[in-house]
Amino acid sequence: MRSPTSHSRWVVRGSLALAATLGLLSANTAHGQENQPAAKAGTPVQQYGKIRVCGTQLCSQSGRPIQLRGMSTHGTQWYPKCLTGAALDALAYDWKASVLRVSTYAREGGYHKNPKKFTDLASRLIDMATARGMYVIVDWHTIHPGDPHQDLGNALTFFKQLAEKHKHKRNVIYEIANEPHHVPWTTIRRYAERVIPVIRSRDPDSVILVPTPAWATFGLALGSDEQEVIADPVRAANVMYTFHFYAAVAREKWMASLDRASSKLPVFVTEWGTPSWNGWGNDFAMAQKWVDLMAKKKISWTKWSISDSRRDLSVYKQGACSAGKFAGTRVLKPAGVWARDRIRG
Repeated sequence: MRSPTSHSRWVVRGSLALAATLGLLSANTAHGQENQPAAKAGTPVQQYGKIRVCGTQLCSQSGRPIQLRGMSTHGTQWYPKCLTGAALDALAYDWKASVLRVSTYAREGGYHKNPKKFTDLASRLIDMATARGMYVIVDWHTIHPGDPHQDLGNALTFFKQLAEKHKHKRNVIYEIANEPHHVPWTTIRRYAERVIPVIRSRDPDSVILVPTPAWATFGLALGSDEQEVIADPVRAANVMYTFHFYAAVAREKWMASLDRASSKLPVFVTEWGTPSWNGWGNDFAMAQKWVDLMAKKKISWTKWSISDSRRDLSVYKQGACSAGKFAGTRVLKPAGVWARDRIRG
């Protein structure tokens, strides 16, 4: 699927300093650009209510199986101009997305550099998505190193603070680690069983997303399969398991694994792309096969990523976010036009 350094290869390092990232959002707030509109009638949250896991499905508050479709931010330390109120307006009202994934990197210039600022930024984006009637995934974005226990202390603090602050919201979903790798499922499960109680003690009812081995591929990226997770799931209720893929390199074997796994376990595809894991080479035909499978199985998804880099994975054309206009298709790359159509319909 991708190497351990794939995300760091995609981003333009050094061009957007942490201070600029947080300063821009704060400035926007001061000038009223981030004043939140009231959630409109018929928003996803108003339609589905407090979502929950029922069997192998994600369900509405009334128990009806549903599929959420939306986008993932890139790391919040990058592309700040793509995360304004106008950008979220476009995602909610033009794209008609039902979910936003907010990716806070544990390392790579993210949380470890300034925990308070990145926690506050995640919290602000939760509030922005909430005001627009979307569900929001709080993603603790681990890549390096592969064992999530290496950042366990920071993860516990991050989720403790956010769950305490947002525990009364009905739209928050917690993704407790992004892509563990080169560690066995038993290690990941032990990590989950440390983090989940911290969230549950403050927010007892929200859905929690647990990563699977080998960069969230149920072990496929390292030659295994879904059977290990199926045989020994996390000992907790209202949890789902994450799966990631990139359509240009994840072919029918991967689809078959997701099909089998989602018949036994509740699965949420929290990250996928139309190109390869390195960000280049869209394969829309293969991506459509994935979208069709996820629609058939009602598997919810968020696509990577809300950004305007030169890579094919970005949904916006280079420089589009600086212009501050996000609605419609003229500002979108081919991957953005394609993603918008699938999210809308």
